[in-house]
Amino acid sequence: MAEIEEFLNSSFSLVDLAPDLAAGLEALARPMKLKAGTILFETGDPGNGCYAIMEGSLRVSLLSAEGDEQLLAVLGPGQLVGEMALLDGRPRLATVTALKPARLAFFDKVAFDRFVEENPELYRHMLRIVGGRLRQANDVLATRSFLPLPGRVAKTMLLLADSFGKEVEQGRTLIHYKLSQADIAKMAGAARENVSRVLNEWKRAGKISQISGYYCIEKKGRSGDAASI
Repeated sequence: MAEIEEFLNSSFSLVDLAPDLAAGLEALARPMKLKAGTILFETGDPGNGCYAIMEGSLRVSLLSAEGDEQLLAVLGPGQLVGEMALLDGRPRLATVTALKPARLAFFDKVAFDRFVEENPELYRHMLRIVGGRLRQANDVLATRSFLPLPGRVAKTMLLLADSFGKEVEQGRTLIHYKLSQADIAKMAGAARENVSRVLNEWKRAGKISQISGYYCIEKKGRSGDAASI
């Protein structure tokens, strides 16, 4: 359970948990593994709990009735998925699939509810997590609605850097996850051919590069925002 303890101590929303609360959550966690390509849950499945990602990566997406996919996010170690279920218990809003073999910790809603009844201060931490996810969702929606294509691609790259970024020499950020242009296009809400054109322009301008198949952000604007790659 050492990895679960490390997660609770390092997660951006749980880092300041009191030791007794962290120990209580650690005791609730049920370790599990997923093979690559396995669906963790689908849209409409019961909201029976939340998952912490210890290792691997998960793909969060929506599927239309025609089978078209809208890729919402790619999540990696240190992040949570399905946390809304801990608050409302309603059916899942998206489909989550393992992109790579993954190790997770599952927090059952029934057990969590019992624990939080005895420790109501934990709700503050959960609201921070959910609030952060809602802000991110609103940001993504605004990006797709109002930004031109280069801004949407830039925002996608910066979100991926938040999940998988590793700082390397001279202030560069390596996105330590191999993504196809099709994946980036789905996240940006654009055609792959158009995204490919933007990425190639940035490569020629020295704004991004690829190292052994990984994208590397070479330059960011002063603000680090979506328009500044």
